[in-house]
Amino acid sequence: MTVRQDDERMRRWRLVLGGDADGTGVRLTGRDAAMDGALGALYREDGKRSAGLGGSAPKVARWLGDIREYFPTSVVQLMQQDAISRLGLDRLLLEPEMLAAVEPDVHLVGTLLSLKHALPETTRETARTVVGKVVADLERRLADRTRSTVGGALDRSARVNRPRHRDIDWDRTIRANLSKYLPEYRTVVPERLVGYARAQRAVKKDVILCIDQSGSMAPSVVHSAVFGAVLASMPSLDTRLVVFDTSVVDLTEQLSDPVDVLFATQLGGGTDINRALAYCQSKISRPSETVVVLISDLYEGGIRNEMLKRVAAMKAAGVQFIALLALSDEGAPAYDHAHAQALAELGAPAFACTPDAFPEIMAAAIEKRPLPVPERG
Repeated sequence: MTVRQDDERMRRWRLVLGGDADGTGVRLTGRDAAMDGALGALYREDGKRSAGLGGSAPKVARWLGDIREYFPTSVVQLMQQDAISRLGLDRLLLEPEMLAAVEPDVHLVGTLLSLKHALPETTRETARTVVGKVVADLERRLADRTRSTVGGALDRSARVNRPRHRDIDWDRTIRANLSKYLPEYRTVVPERLVGYARAQRAVKKDVILCIDQSGSMAPSVVHSAVFGAVLASMPSLDTRLVVFDTSVVDLTEQLSDPVDVLFATQLGGGTDINRALAYCQSKISRPSETVVVLISDLYEGGIRNEMLKRVAAMKAAGVQFIALLALSDEGAPAYDHAHAQALAELGAPAFACTPDAFPEIMAAAIEKRPLPVPERG
C-alpha cells in the first residue's frame, strides 16, 4: 500500500470514528472538517447536541443544507430519519424554513402526516408541496408500469374461447393451434378459437384497497395512495380505497388526488381489522370479479375469529383476497405471525411486497392465477 493510499484509508477511518485526531493521527481540515461537523452534530455520543442541532429551525435548516451538499440523496434521507428519531426534531418540521431544506422522501411524508393537526397555517402549504413532490416522484416511477401490467391482465381476463367471427384474435388463434397444422393443405385447422370479448362499457373488475393507517404502516399508506389513484384512473376498474385504525374511513371520493388522500389519513392509533373488512365486505356486489387487498401488519385489536371468518367467507364467494404485510421497499415490518399463518391456511398468504412488484401481484389476482409470492430470505 502506498503512502497516499494509507493516508486516504486513515482519513476515512477518522470520518467514520468521529471525535478528535486521537487514535488515527489525522486532523481534518476544509471540506472534511465540515463533513465531520455535520456527522458529529447528529451522531456524537457525548451527551450534548453538538453544534446546537435541535436548538432552532434555522440552525437545523442550515445543517440539512450542509448534509445535502456533502452526501448523496440516499444518505441524506437516512440522516434525516435519524435526526428526527434521535434528536426529536419532529416539532421543528412545523417551521417553513426547515421544510424547505429537507430532502423529500416517503418517511418524511409519514412524519408530516402524523403532525398534520399541529401544522400552523404558515407551514401547511409548504408541507403540502413536500408531500406533493414525493407523490409525483412515485407516480412517475410506478404509474406507467402499473397501467401496462394491470391493463394487460384485464385484456387477458376478457379473452373468450368461443368468440364471434368478428371478435376472433387470429394471431393468438393460430399460435394456439400450431400443433394442428396440416402440411398437405398448408394450413392450420383450429380446434380452439381465441378472441376477445366485445368492447364493453361496463367495469371489468372491482378493487378494494383496505389500508391499515397505524403509525408503523406510514410508507405503505403513501404507496397505497399513489397506487389507488393510478388504479382509479383506469376505466376498466372500479377502485375503492378504505383506511382504518379502530374506525373506518372511505376515501374513494378523493382518489383523483393522492395528496388529498394522504392528508385525510390519521396515522397512529389502534387497529380493528375485523371492522374494516366488515365494511369492505358490505361493498362487494360482484364477488367473483372483486379483488380485496388488505395491507396491514395484522396486529388485530378487534375480534380475531370474526376477522378470519370474513376472509374465509369472501374467498368462498369467489373474491380474490390479497394480504400484504407492507407495501414498501423495506421488507416486512414486525407483524403478527399467528394471524399471518391463519390467513395462509385460508389460502391467503400474507407477505411483504415492494412497490415495483405490486403491479404483477394485481395482474395475477385479476387473472385468478397463483400470486407471485416472493421468497423469504
